[in-house]
Amino acid sequence: MSNAFPFPFPFDAVVGQDDAKLALRLAAVDPRIGGVLLRGEKGSAKTTLARGFAALLGDVPFVELPLGATEDRVLGTLDVRAALTGGGLRFQPGLLAAADGGVVYVDEINLLADHLVDVLLDVAVSGVNVIEREAMSHRHPARFVLVGSMNPEEGELRPQLLDRFGLCVEVRAPTDVAARVESVRRRLGFDATGRVPDAGDTASIPLVSRPAAIPDAVLEAASRLAVEVGAEGLRADLVLCRAAAALAGFERRAEATVDDVRRVAPLALAHRSRRRPFDPPVVPAEDLARSLQDVLGDPPPEGAGDDSPGRAPEPAPLPLGPPRRPPAPPPAAGAGERGRAVRDTPATDTGAVSVLATARALGARRAVEPGAPVAPSDLRSTVRVAATPRTIVVCVDLSGSMGAPERAAAASGTVLGLLTGAYERRDRVALVGFHGEGAEVLVAPTSSVEVARHRLAALATGGETPLAAGISTGLGLARTAARDGGDALLVILTDGRATGSSGAVDDAVAAAADVRRHGVAAMVLDCERGGARLGLAAHLAEAMAARYVPVDDLDPINLAATIRAR
Repeated sequence: MSNAFPFPFPFDAVVGQDDAKLALRLAAVDPRIGGVLLRGEKGSAKTTLARGFAALLGDVPFVELPLGATEDRVLGTLDVRAALTGGGLRFQPGLLAAADGGVVYVDEINLLADHLVDVLLDVAVSGVNVIEREAMSHRHPARFVLVGSMNPEEGELRPQLLDRFGLCVEVRAPTDVAARVESVRRRLGFDATGRVPDAGDTASIPLVSRPAAIPDAVLEAASRLAVEVGAEGLRADLVLCRAAAALAGFERRAEATVDDVRRVAPLALAHRSRRRPFDPPVVPAEDLARSLQDVLGDPPPEGAGDDSPGRAPEPAPLPLGPPRRPPAPPPAAGAGERGRAVRDTPATDTGAVSVLATARALGARRAVEPGAPVAPSDLRSTVRVAATPRTIVVCVDLSGSMGAPERAAAASGTVLGLLTGAYERRDRVALVGFHGEGAEVLVAPTSSVEVARHRLAALATGGETPLAAGISTGLGLARTAARDGGDALLVILTDGRATGSSGAVDDAVAAAADVRRHGVAAMVLDCERGGARLGLAAHLAEAMAARYVPVDDLDPINLAATIRAR
């Protein structure tokens, strides 16, 4: 929510969200923890926390990365003006250079291109941005805290990217009425006056700490706990130790303790035990609590830590560097081709000319021929590689004919099975059910297993078979996906019998012809049973120019494999 004041809503004035606040503070103490991911529903104060956190650090840069940012804009690129005017090959800083010493925030980071998320995580841990291009090699400091937020209903991060975030927190709006009232009261008061009523001034709370020492007992506790929860690799052990040391340092203690490991474990481990896409994206709280109990025993009673190692005399400056005025961000990149640039080639008469690639070629030639004008041989085009999203629309007959419950179970399992591959390819899956008087979109196109599982909890069956409505509804979803720049596959799971009116069969064939006319790829999975078969599904497949597959076994794994093969 915007306001007329030149400063954000105070960090500690946000009601609740103690875990998120702690995670952000720990990442500020030691950016090598690797960034903080805030997972939660819309409107749960994720962006408010990120902006308030940057203000809490002092006068440091806060860079909000747009989802449409190109790789060149994020990392930096060639200075075109210098290259074209004889100034040689120079580096033009990107958003990561502008963020040095501050905070990089990516809202809906699960929708950002995977290779950009990968780069952000690399630089957040190393503190150095390295650019290697054909005619240029450059590195510069980029020390920042990476904060990403996402709504799980819009799709999950790929597991390997989720694991690389140091800390992960579930952020939820309060359900207690009193807490909600207090949240609204503070927000309205701040919007009106620039201050939070009765919340005190929290803007000057210092974050000037450095990680504490890590004794062997803490190292052992972290590793035992990582093994207990099934975390793969050593990243969990490292993050546990660094977060425990950061917590002790923040509280101005000289050494981390096993209890520090206990306190940071939910932030560092909850997102690190996933094995398969069907598993929950984070460990249930009760499972993690059980692991903590088994490995570390009961927590110490309140106030029992007063005799732990003493406090450090004076905290060191925050490792993010001295406060500074945020530099002006680079100009927005123009709209153009999307995808990762992999190489450039000589431009053709009809191909688009890449300014950056042309400038590199011209700069290289001017190094040998000073002052040479631009020649046709200097013109270059950029070759980009972009993943093409695919949408699979599954339409299933849920009418009251024999076998409807079995078809419903098969459709549910097939959708979840198809989403297994979606984690790797960014595909989406939708489900349309038709029965009774019409068709309904049961699962809108999604790549999230969690969303699909929730909406497929119970599928209603019964009534007539409005096959034409099912085909038309599925075709609409497929055409929308194609218009958005992706591929689409329409899958019809039916025995081909259409009922409800005297012209139901003709209407279904006409709807099938529409699929063919619009050029949408399709597949008909014929689930007709019994000895005397009518072959209506085969006729339907012919009308829509679809692949016809007789299905005797409605096993979801086999159905998903058949569709993937298509």
